Amino acid sequence: MAEEVQPEKCVVAVDGPSGSGKSTVSRRLAAAIDGVYLDTGAMYRAVTWAVLQAGADLSDPEAIAKIALETELSIGTDPSAPHFAANGVPVDGPIRGPEVTAAVSAVAAVPAVRRQLVALQRAIIAGQPRIVVEGRDIASVVAPDADLKVYLTASAAARAARRSAEDATDVAATEASLVRRDKLDSSRAADPLRQASDALEVDTTGLGIDEVVAYLLKLLDSRVNK
Repeated sequence: MAEEVQPEKCVVAVDGPSGSGKSTVSRRLAAAIDGVYLDTGAMYRAVTWAVLQAGADLSDPEAIAKIALETELSIGTDPSAPHFAANGVPVDGPIRGPEVTAAVSAVAAVPAVRRQLVALQRAIIAGQPRIVVEGRDIASVVAPDADLKVYLTASAAARAARRSAEDATDVAATEASLVRRDKLDSSRAADPLRQASDALEVDTTGLGIDEVVAYLLKLLDSRVNK
């Protein structure tokens, strides 16, 4: 199927809550179409790391916006080895830690931060012939004209089990954290987590990664090779 999907240019938007399989699916899909991969959530996490390093008050949106504007992000989009650096410091490990995870929703809710990062995301998308972009507002805000829009979801229990297996954390605590983040991200005023009206919902609860990727390749093929 991967050989059939050879568009000259395409944008795939993959949205959904944490633990739905977005990252793994998006990276595999990007590799299958010989494209690049952009993890927009990691961009917000990198900025959050910078905010925490600066000791800023998470309830001060102006201070957060100032730090975001001054933070230089380095973004690697190779799906086999994506990487991030903030102000020259590799942050792939730190941005997945509990401190950043607990603070990222607050930072991502600041409208000025979203405007800045959405502009950067759009610039990256425009500069690539084939790209798979994952996040929470890709189909609805960042790339509303994407060739394929998918909203990946799964039960809270399944998402918690996956995430706790990745992070070696308690399943119950992980589920509570995911539910908290979902609520914060779906209720924020600026670009909330939501399924775009024309995005296809794919429930990954009972599906393996290979099954999901094969299904998305089939959908993409039907759209770009009509």
